Formats: sequence, structure tokens, C-alpha cells
Amino acid sequence: MSDGGDGFGEVLGGLLRGRVQRVRTVDAAHRPCSARWWWEPKSRTAILESALAIGLAGLPPGRFHPFKLDTFGLGTLVRAAAEKGARRCLVGIGGSATNDAGFGLARALGWEFLDGEGALIERWTELGRLRRIVSPPRCRWFKAFSVAVDVVNPLLGPQGATRIYGPQKGLRVEEFGRAEHCLRRLAQVVGRQFGAGFGSGPGAGAAGGLGFGLRVFLGARLEPGFELFARQAELDRRLRTVDLAITGEGSIDRSTLMGKGAGQIAARCRKLGIPCLALAGQVTGMAQQRRLFTRTYALTQFASADKAKANARYWLERVARQAADELSEFPVENL
Repeated sequence: MSDGGDGFGEVLGGLLRGRVQRVRTVDAAHRPCSARWWWEPKSRTAILESALAIGLAGLPPGRFHPFKLDTFGLGTLVRAAAEKGARRCLVGIGGSATNDAGFGLARALGWEFLDGEGALIERWTELGRLRRIVSPPRCRWFKAFSVAVDVVNPLLGPQGATRIYGPQKGLRVEEFGRAEHCLRRLAQVVGRQFGAGFGSGPGAGAAGGLGFGLRVFLGARLEPGFELFARQAELDRRLRTVDLAITGEGSIDRSTLMGKGAGQIAARCRKLGIPCLALAGQVTGMAQQRRLFTRTYALTQFASADKAKANARYWLERVARQAADELSEFPVENL
């Protein structure tokens, strides 16, 4: 399963029978790395997963602050796909470590950001000085560019990229103002030069605003990542043949209900009358979850959050065993 986050490339690449490609790039902290992407030559389709280049999971915990990270490394993957001759590009953008609204990606593709003196802006935290954006000679890279987003949040505001997902990446509450000031200025200049509305659409705030950036700088179309996966996997047809569905997520919380894969699986199961269990690292907002999942199980029922993260496999086995024991006592039709 994939909703556009970690694993999107492998899942979609497998469904489309894509061939694994590798390219040298940099991670979110600009450290050299190698990243995979997938190529389906018959339809000339490239499948990219931003988390494989600029993902949070690829960074050592607590070492890099989001103010020092950007999406530049994803631009190398985009270039590689274009040089291969891709006509269509599918990109999953969940799991990113960044909050730069695609600023780094744009710079990697030749866009320039200038302040009032005409000087180049090279860090997204300096976007408060932005006055003008200069596009490169080549702006159209693919005939079709679809972005799989795993959330519906806008770029700015109480439900925006910074306030909802910034803390997961290391942003503190007292830093929200500075981060949003920079993204707001970027959105204002984009609105003046290229048209308004890019930041308010569903998914613009995905991956720290990368959804916004891909729309602006690559003309991409944002699409719910889970819907894209479900269509390719013929998920509804498969679900109609099962008696029980089991899904999972690191944290089942309010964002689960904002387009995440586990929540979408549960919603489909409820519509079809199929029991759906969820195994998670932690579960919050129980009243909301009960409306979707038949039952939920959390690693934190057995261990502290730190212990669960340190040895997730061991505690996940414990949780799964408890779920299996309970299922053996209650027939599926009675759940």
C-alpha cells in the first residue's frame, strides 16, 4: 500500500513493472547520496519517490534543523527522468524532511529567486526578502506530471504545512512565525507573477509545501496518492474478495483522516462492510478512529514511545500476537 509517502516508488514501480534506475544526488542536508527511481519504457513513464532523496528517514535523528534542509536533491531525479525521455512522471512526495515549499527543487531546475537588490537568494529561510522570481528557459519538462499527495492541507494557515507537519520535522512552535513568513512571501510573489490560488488548493501543503512548489515550478497536477495507488492496484475489486483487512501506520492520529493510506483503507472497508484492524506505533483521538477502524492496536500499549521506536519489530510482533489472539476468540462476522 502507498498513499504517496515512503514506499511509493517501489509499490507503483512494481505495479507498472518499472525498471529500477539509480542516480547520484544529495539528501535534504546536501550530503551526497544515491537514490532509486523507476522507469517503464513502453509508456515512457518515470516513477519518483521524493523520500528516497530528501526523506526524513534518511537523516540522523535530531542532527539537522529544517531551516538547514531543502528539496534541491529531488531536482536531480527530475532531471534524470527528463533526460531518459519520460513523457509522463509520477511522483510521491510524502515522508520529506523539508519545509521549503519546493524552493530547493526549483533552484536545482534553474529557477532564480532575487531580492530587492537583485541578489540571489540561496536559502529558503531568506525568502522574506524575495521580490522577483526568474524562470529558466525550459519550464515544461513532461507531457504529464502527476503528484501523489498523502494529505489535503493548504500551504499556509492553522492547517498548513508548517503548523501541522513542521513539528514532525523538528520545527518548534516559536519558529512557526519565521517559517510561515518565508512561505507566505513566496506565495505572494508567485501570485503576483504567475497567478493566485496555488497555495490554497488541497495538497499544496503536502511535504512541507512541496505540493505547492511542484504545481508552480513544474506545472504538476496534484492527486490524492492513495487514489492513484488504488486505481493502479484495482483495490476495490480486491477488497470485495476479503473477509478482513489489516492495515497500519506509524501514528494513527488526526492526519490519518486527511488522506493517509490507513484511513482510506478503513473508509473503503466501512463502505463495503468489511472489518478493518489497524496496528500502529501510537493511536490518538480514539473517538475519531472508532468511526473508521473496527479495532486499533498500538505499540505504546506495551512499551513507552522511546522503547517502541528503539525496537519496533519486537513490539509490533507483540501487538500482532494480541490482535491474533483476540480474533481467534471472536469470529470475523461478530467484530
